[in-house]
Amino acid sequence: MSTEIIISNDGDAYFITVNGRATFEHASQLRNLAKSLESVVFSRICLDLKNCGGMDSTFMGILAMLGLRAKKINAPMYVYNADEANLALLQGLGLRKLFEFRDGNMEQSSGKDWVSESGETSGRAETVLEAHQTLMTADEQNVKKFEKVVELVQKDLDKLNKEKN
Repeated sequence: MSTEIIISNDGDAYFITVNGRATFEHASQLRNLAKSLESVVFSRICLDLKNCGGMDSTFMGILAMLGLRAKKINAPMYVYNADEANLALLQGLGLRKLFEFRDGNMEQSSGKDWVSESGETSGRAETVLEAHQTLMTADEQNVKKFEKVVELVQKDLDKLNKEKN
């Protein structure tokens, strides 16, 4: 099963549905959303994990970016239908404090959906770096878990940037 991320906007609310396994390959789309929300006021973010077959740390880091932004403006980020495995993944990274967990049907947006079945390949390294830096910011216990990842990705990016210039 291919992974599909559906994002929609309904006025000042954002709705995200994850179908399949959510990995770094699909994180760029959410990173773009997180970046676009840095200077926007919104009422809530709703994320449905009912059909999510798991997440990697990069994807969860991008979710943390969204959660931190929502918290900064006192808007809730609701996570619907996280099964035991996904709940354990999020809790294991100390992210429970960023989300309100709910069961049941997520409200539906009447806005336009943006669907992505495969992630962008450009900017993947930057996405991985920023996601893991966010995880380290969100919970200090993540520093030990991800400092080597951040260090290695940063070295790769520095090397690529030198080669470009």
